[in-house]
Amino acid sequence: MNKVFLCKETAPEETRVALVPMHIKKLTELGFEVAVQSGAGENIACSDEDYAEAGAKIVETVFDGYDFGDIVVRINKPDNVNGIRQGVLHISSFDVFNEKEAVKEYAEAGIRLVSLEMMPRSTIAQKMDIQSSQASLAGYYAVLLAASRLPKLFPMMMTPAGTISPARVFIIGVGVAGLQAIATAKRLGARVEAFDTRPVVEEEVKSLGAKFVKIDLGEMGQTEQGYAKELTPEQVEKQRQGQAKVCAQSDIVITTAKVFGRKAPMLLTKDMIADMKPGSIIVDMAVATGGNVEGSDPGEDVILDSGVMIISGDRLERHVPKDASNMFSGNIFAFLEHFWDTENKTFKLDTTDDIISSCLITADGQILDERFK
Repeated sequence: MNKVFLCKETAPEETRVALVPMHIKKLTELGFEVAVQSGAGENIACSDEDYAEAGAKIVETVFDGYDFGDIVVRINKPDNVNGIRQGVLHISSFDVFNEKEAVKEYAEAGIRLVSLEMMPRSTIAQKMDIQSSQASLAGYYAVLLAASRLPKLFPMMMTPAGTISPARVFIIGVGVAGLQAIATAKRLGARVEAFDTRPVVEEEVKSLGAKFVKIDLGEMGQTEQGYAKELTPEQVEKQRQGQAKVCAQSDIVITTAKVFGRKAPMLLTKDMIADMKPGSIIVDMAVATGGNVEGSDPGEDVILDSGVMIISGDRLERHVPKDASNMFSGNIFAFLEHFWDTENKTFKLDTTDDIISSCLITADGQILDERFK
């Protein structure tokens, strides 16, 4: 296996591309042959000529690419498997927990499916982890988006006309997105507070100059993969009560709390939002998985009668497509390079490897992961 096909994304809202010319060049230097669908990089100002100069063959249609490649790479899953040959290795983000019928379709078609969200959180796999690379950019952009809608400045200013107090920003969930949101808000001069159910992140919050909000939820911790454990209903209610006062004092609240493979916890209720100041901004970054905020909408922003705005924070990395593509492309390159057999000049799918065993969902007509059967 040494022929890689890069697809052009079909979803109208998708702005990224899975491989950029810089990494195409590195792949060809390793010994891969690469084909790129015409127009794949147009959203990030990468022309077909740029890809050709990097060593790629340009093909007109996705079916031409399917005929060429034994490894297919894209950002998102396609609408269907039509044209993808049996035995092909398909690499993309896939949302396997919510796409079980699609997983079954891939298995029945004999396609080997790699779901990049299932990459293990280990040191060696860190450079392949799209969850982290994309979440970091989303956390950054969430703050810029909120700042652009907030009717006041972020930093404190001393002026002849008086002192302007700094904006108060509250970040709920201190994963990769939350940490980047904290750092960005601090750089803009805001007063930042943050909360997470994992007490171990307190030092990270303080190291960025923010205040860690302590709420006694009883015994807490994190999974082996580093995700927050799901709360009990009693713990969720305690968290809401503890956050309500902070939210009422905040100009911006950004929620990033997701539970991997499950519906996002509801953390801000309508009663809590009603106590927030008119003109306050909420960014719900978990809106696509059920939402942390009651009343949030994945498709549009919501302005409540109280004057509070709830912004849909779905896939905010798409607003910075050039850097998001570069980072996604780096993740893909690291994955392909890791399993490249230099001696035999081929990609070797080692099913005994922990990385492959975690993210290879279908192979040989079977669904490998019991959770998706």
